[in-house]
Amino acid sequence: MTISLIILLVVLGINFICVLGYWLWNLPSPKRSDKKSVWICGIIMLLCPVIGICFFSIAHLWYRAFFFEPVDLDGVIFSKERVRTYIRADEENERNMVPLEEAIEIEDTENLRNLMMNIVKGDITHSLASIALALNSEDTETAHYAASVLQDAINDFRNNVHREHKKIKERRPDMAVSAARLIDSLDQVLVQHVLTDVEQKDYVAILDDVCEELYEVETERMTSSQFEAVTLRLLEIKDYEKCQKWCERAVYRFPNTLATYTCQLKYFFSSGQKERFFEVLEELKKSSIVIDSETLELIRAFRQ
Repeated sequence: MTISLIILLVVLGINFICVLGYWLWNLPSPKRSDKKSVWICGIIMLLCPVIGICFFSIAHLWYRAFFFEPVDLDGVIFSKERVRTYIRADEENERNMVPLEEAIEIEDTENLRNLMMNIVKGDITHSLASIALALNSEDTETAHYAASVLQDAINDFRNNVHREHKKIKERRPDMAVSAARLIDSLDQVLVQHVLTDVEQKDYVAILDDVCEELYEVETERMTSSQFEAVTLRLLEIKDYEKCQKWCERAVYRFPNTLATYTCQLKYFFSSGQKERFFEVLEELKKSSIVIDSETLELIRAFRQ
């Protein structure tokens, strides 16, 4: 065996020991998330004896000497406070936006028809009252189209309500979820008053029945807005007895909610119970509830 071969074997052996030490040092560490790169670097150092080790060693020393700096966290503030971002208004787009009720009054037939087309492309559940206004349009095609869309939407509403109401009466396992969803769907349409007076009363009665079912089965699922919805819809058809029932239940479930107070104020005023009206008004003033501008206007209107 020649001296050069012996030197070669010694160099390869030392190189292998260095690579093995590199693997044993880095791979078991739980903090290493780049173990794949450790394996690759080791294989390169095995395939390129001495040169591979020198390359990675010099690269590491170069990085430590010129690029590695400790992170300065003195100027970093870790805060959980929310930051309000202000986005500039799109003035060009907003100049062309008007309330739907006003847009329907435009005289340009072509633009009016395009408006109706754009309305029905989306969810029209909240726009039924506005579409109903188009029934009186001078453009017969627009009026006919509005009537067709409105009739289809109301038919879908009727079918869905009767189907879901029947399921709820059967007291299925998912009855509470279905009832809560149906209450919201009913109120979305009833609040717009697009049905006939007779139908309005019938569907308010269904709303009351669904709320009763949910209240008996899972009272905790009913929200303050749902108590408010059934109370106001009953108040609109002047069913004061049931309206009082839901007002009392709202007081029990949500005593410190603005909606509970406004429902009581509307009920006592509409039913002519002025003494109770002013008693609730005084309670509201003494409470810690923040009164919004809409409620203030309501109180001013009632006190006149």
